[in-house]
Amino acid sequence: MIIKKPFGTTPDGRAVSAFILQDGVNSAVILDYGGIVNQLLIQGCDGKTYNVVLGFDSIADYKREGGYMGALIGRVGGRIGKGKFVLDGKEYQLNCNDGQNHLHGGLHGFDDKVLESAIEDDTLVLSTVSADMEENYPGNLAVEVRYSFRNGELKLEYTAKPDRKTLINLTNHAYFNLDGEDLGEIYDHVLQIFSDTVTTADAEMISDGKFKRVNGTPYDFRQPKRIGDEINDYTDIDMKYGGGYDINYVLGKQGEYRKAAWVRGIKSGIEMEVYTDLPGIQLYTGNMMKCVHYVRRGGLCLETQLFPNEVNCPAYTEYGSMVYDADCEYHTVTVYKFMVKEVEIR
Repeated sequence: MIIKKPFGTTPDGRAVSAFILQDGVNSAVILDYGGIVNQLLIQGCDGKTYNVVLGFDSIADYKREGGYMGALIGRVGGRIGKGKFVLDGKEYQLNCNDGQNHLHGGLHGFDDKVLESAIEDDTLVLSTVSADMEENYPGNLAVEVRYSFRNGELKLEYTAKPDRKTLINLTNHAYFNLDGEDLGEIYDHVLQIFSDTVTTADAEMISDGKFKRVNGTPYDFRQPKRIGDEINDYTDIDMKYGGGYDINYVLGKQGEYRKAAWVRGIKSGIEMEVYTDLPGIQLYTGNMMKCVHYVRRGGLCLETQLFPNEVNCPAYTEYGSMVYDADCEYHTVTVYKFMVKEVEIR
């Protein structure tokens, strides 16, 4: 069952709605503004309900605080160096909103759109059309995201189709705190990422086409480990550049559905597994969070994606390309699966 409720208006007067997706004792609240995962209410091992995503109570707060909190990211998630890329011999210059680089769709990405909405049984369907040369991306792009919450699984199914060759790399920027969104830093969360390689970046966090093995580095989460154990190990140059964890893990080739990550809240007993058919997952621990409502590193992101800056890094293309020809459909699925285990006595 899905319940629709008003959620205020944007500064220019557009009405915003919240959609409540019920899954037994658990529920998800999705906004048609930015496709935002506003709340994710999960019952813990103690019978209490925890909101395990960071979010705000008003559109004004989302506009003021920024940070892409819980939002649909597009056309392209991650950074594109200098905002430049070449398609069929023509160079495009995107709007740059992160210094001299393009980040998460530019000045007005999908996170700032009021999307069209429809309810199909227990699935919420949000859609929009990104116009030709919006943020200087070529081609009109029809986008649809289907949200469902069943049997503990929040499923996000993305589809997009351009009418001209363009770039597509959609993701969601939810910040998770499995011990509750107001419980402070996520240092005690235990994390596992099923990857032995990361893609490296330069001092401006622009992916440089290189790879690094995680063994012997703070990025080694092949076995479960507390996030706080090595989050300040700035002897690793990539950790220094990111101010903590902010890096893309290599999962495999695009189209291969797999378990990408597992994380557990130590107080609530809530566990989350992330599944995707995309080749990468970005671990970000809120190192740059500047928010009145939440502390720095109050949540972690696990953003499923094609590799950042792939369009400018030929070495990444064998894993998956963000370049899509006219009428070629982009389709991908990400699932966040929630379980509850008894908290260990320590």
